[in-house]
Formats: sequence, C-alpha cells, structure tokens
Amino acid sequence: MELKITKIGNSLGVILPKELLTRLRLDKGDPLFITETPNGYRIAPYDPVFAEQMEQARELMKTRRNVLHELSK
Repeated sequence: MELKITKIGNSLGVILPKELLTRLRLDKGDPLFITETPNGYRIAPYDPVFAEQMEQARELMKTRRNVLHELSK
C-alpha cells in the first residue's frame, strides 16, 4: 500500500485509508506507534516495548503478590 505525505494545516501528515483503520481497529485520537526494525519501520496500534514491560510487571506482581499486599497496607 502506497501512501503519500500531504500538507495538513501547518504540518505534514499521512492520510490512512478507512480499510486500514478498520483492520488496525483504530479511530480518531487513538495512538499509533512506529518502531524501527532491521527491515524498515513497523506501524502498530500498540508499543511493543511497553507491552513487554507490562508483561514483566504482571509476572513480578504474580510472584510477589504477598509482598505487594503487605506494602499496600
């Protein structure tokens, strides 16, 4: 899919086709993340680095449930 950069107000932007927005489950105001990869750039509706950090946090909270419970008192 080829997209062109266009002038939007005083900025430049890319208009995403409705079909792409539907496939990505995106709507106006939703965040979109661009990640550099060895093969170019990846555009996704979530940040893979943040997702990995959250998974690690969930695992830590699961294994240290008692400690967190005591700290919350």
